[in-house]
Amino acid sequence: MIRMRSLVSDGSRLRRLAPLALPTVWGAVAVAWKFGCPLARQPGLPMRIATSVVFLTVGIGMVLGLRRGLVRELARVRAVAVAAQQVLLRPPPARLDGLSLAAGQLSASRGASVGGDLYEAVATPYGVRIVIGDVRGHGLAALGAVVAVLGSFREAAHDEPELGGVLRRLERALERHLRERARDEHPARSGTDPEHPAAEEFVTLLLLELGSDGRLAAFNCGHPGPYLLARTVARLPVGDPLPPLGVLPLPAVLVPHTVAGPLPGETLVLHTDGAEEARDHRGRFFALDTALAGMSGEAPAALVRRLHAALLRHTGGRLTDDVALLVVRNDRVRVPAQPAEPGLRRSRPAPSSHC
Repeated sequence: MIRMRSLVSDGSRLRRLAPLALPTVWGAVAVAWKFGCPLARQPGLPMRIATSVVFLTVGIGMVLGLRRGLVRELARVRAVAVAAQQVLLRPPPARLDGLSLAAGQLSASRGASVGGDLYEAVATPYGVRIVIGDVRGHGLAALGAVVAVLGSFREAAHDEPELGGVLRRLERALERHLRERARDEHPARSGTDPEHPAAEEFVTLLLLELGSDGRLAAFNCGHPGPYLLARTVARLPVGDPLPPLGVLPLPAVLVPHTVAGPLPGETLVLHTDGAEEARDHRGRFFALDTALAGMSGEAPAALVRRLHAALLRHTGGRLTDDVALLVVRNDRVRVPAQPAEPGLRRSRPAPSSHC
């Protein structure tokens, strides 16, 4: 095993040095020309020009060889980074329990496709559960909290029968992350945890559960509410906001806000605050609701692409905060209305007036 590792290491080292082989040969030829060839030592302008051409050719060859090696190494690093980012913030399934989904993120960090925003959707025995969130700050520095919250959600969404139990698990996962980060940044002399773990870091998030009966349960932890695209574009009520995770402890009793979810053919657009706080060169905010009004009826993937393009046009490609979008369209078959019993009327529950 050790011998095999050594061979692999030697092979990798040789591959990195391969682009320098030809420039090295050229350099040896140039030195031999300068010191071994009698013509090169003869006085006169033609010989000096010939010697300069030889050494210039060698220099260009070495620069090109180094550049080719760096480009190949950069391509390998980018491939690894893209694979890691796709695992962390993987795209949701195109269809999930009768729903069509699409998501995407624009990162404020150049060269990164993930940042401080997070989203995920999973089908569970309790309904389709969805989370979208925003870590304070943006870019690569927020990835630790993103990993902690997403990893906890992917487990808790299947394990916890109550949506409140999922939210508690997310809170505990973030608290562990903050304690570990604070311990690494400010190790305590006595070996105890720091008094204020990773102060000022928190996560706003929206946690949803869409049942098979169309009921939508929601917890809003300081996050913007979603838009409902139906005949008109309107903000869907998701209840009184709880504090963002990491700011204050959650209440002892957690009761989700319940509202009628999107009907068949209607679309729910979840987003982070970067979408509505994006500004143009004059300081004007992006009008997300106005943009959505012209996209009613779009497929989720097309809607995400059009919104991203509109945001980049509005900001001139200069985002100051990460932007995440998660679009959910109800493609379930509409169930024909059944005859109502005398004295009863069937109707869609009206959205709650609480925000």
